[in-house]
Amino acid sequence: MTDHTAGQPRPAHPLRWRILGFLGVAQLMLILDVTVVAIALPHIGTDLELSRQAVTWTVSAYTLTFGGLMLLGGRAADLIGAKRVVLTGLLVFTAASLVTGLAGSAGMLLGGRVAQGLGAALLSPSALSLVVGLFEGEERNKALGVWSALGGGGAALGVLLGGALTAGPGWPWVFYVNVPIGLVIVAALARMLPRQAVAAPRPRLDVLGALLVTGSSGALIYAFIRAGDGGWLSAATGWLVLLAAVGYAAFVTRQKTAKSPMMDVSLLIRRPVATGTFLILMATALMIAVFFLGTFYFQHAENYGALRTGLLFLPVAIATMAGADLTGRSIARAGARRLAVAGLVTAAIGMAVPALSMHPATVVIGTAIAGAGTGAMFVVASATALGQVAPHEAGIASGIVSTFHEFGASIGAAVISSVAAASITGDTLDGFTNGFVLAAITAAVAAFAAAALTPGRPAPA
Repeated sequence: MTDHTAGQPRPAHPLRWRILGFLGVAQLMLILDVTVVAIALPHIGTDLELSRQAVTWTVSAYTLTFGGLMLLGGRAADLIGAKRVVLTGLLVFTAASLVTGLAGSAGMLLGGRVAQGLGAALLSPSALSLVVGLFEGEERNKALGVWSALGGGGAALGVLLGGALTAGPGWPWVFYVNVPIGLVIVAALARMLPRQAVAAPRPRLDVLGALLVTGSSGALIYAFIRAGDGGWLSAATGWLVLLAAVGYAAFVTRQKTAKSPMMDVSLLIRRPVATGTFLILMATALMIAVFFLGTFYFQHAENYGALRTGLLFLPVAIATMAGADLTGRSIARAGARRLAVAGLVTAAIGMAVPALSMHPATVVIGTAIAGAGTGAMFVVASATALGQVAPHEAGIASGIVSTFHEFGASIGAAVISSVAAASITGDTLDGFTNGFVLAAITAAVAAFAAAALTPGRPAPA
């Protein structure tokens, strides 16, 4: 962007809304790549003869890399400019999608998913940075509203698109579809995005910090996945959890001593931010549990096709968006604490329905109810974490919330896969029932924690 005389407002970019459209589609691809793949998982596992652990890593490898490197991607945008990082992330994500679709083995599949996560981690924070920079005032609020709406829309579109592509041309097209879209967006944005002056002094990239938090989370998730076969109290599980704890401690130490840390860890001690990250972690973990349990139940236990499964998940996606919309309209009046507890209690009730009676109708009804609860939690989490931070801390706080969003998906897939292992690999429904029981109990316990942690409404002045 060109410089202007101090005190004069910067002229609005004439193509800003068109740029928002292309960036929004790019962000939508990243969101879709969780739910769209969830519907295809049983087919991917069968065709590539994947173990249950490899099937779980198909979700977790992407979300772990995405979340673990997201703050590093934001730093990279500050260092070399958001335009360059957006285009690089898009190219990496597009090429990785092609490799993943061509995968003929577990190694190639998981390598492609890790590379997709890397591209997403570069693309998402830098794209949001561009949106914030291109718009001002009320226009910025509208643009950010469009950006936020992509999450709920992505969930709905993902289940339909995943079912249609898997049932039609086959599961590789879940990944191939990103290739032409990604190339078109790269070509358009390369031409339309303005040049940017990089801020000085340039911040350094805390690569060691990124590796520590990603590696520690990977060890923890591997412990959860492995527990389904080796046992939750096995020595291997315990050592992996200990390794993760040591890694997290090293990450905190690194953030306190680094010249340009990834995050201000002191933010996590603040009650609103800590509560928001807890709620976003729980919401995403429960959402992934719904998709993971539901897609294997419908396709493995009931022998439903991928398209039918996708259609059965449509009520979940609609309920999630409805819960988010209703919460957004009422949070100022009802307060975050009351709505956080209501969302978790609703999720617990929804998960309990199929746990009490495992049947296609009860699974659809229960998961839709749970979806409404998680939709409410997403809104409360963001409003709580970001509503009381200073303007100069909003970016890093938003990055922390987004990071825990992806970590929640990784942990949710790992834990629920281990608990439901008997049903995913066998012919019993016990694993699915146990998975829904665990999710219901977790949501109920989290409701008590939210009641104690979530700040109340500030007293009127």
